[in-house]
Amino acid sequence: MSTTAELAELRRTIGQLRQCVGALRSRYGDASAVRRLANDVDRLDIDAGELETPIPEQPKPVDRANIVKIPDGPYDPSLWQGADDEGIGGYHRDNR
Repeated sequence: MSTTAELAELRRTIGQLRQCVGALRSRYGDASAVRRLANDVDRLDIDAGELETPIPEQPKPVDRANIVKIPDGPYDPSLWQGADDEGIGGYHRDNR
């Protein structure tokens, strides 16, 4: 069985499930179990739709030569001189 035939069969089966849940809804009303079943059928429908879309290309392997290593040691404090610390109260000028 080809993938197209399998997806068509899946869609047909989801349609039958939707009809069954509709019949249950007419018998049991808006019971939580019926709502959950309807939600499950909707989720199956969404997932089947995702299978019908083309599979995105996989990312290419990273070239190790292009990786920039960042040291674990502390940064030079002069890098942050005059910078605001967000959440501490906004801009403060050096009053020296």
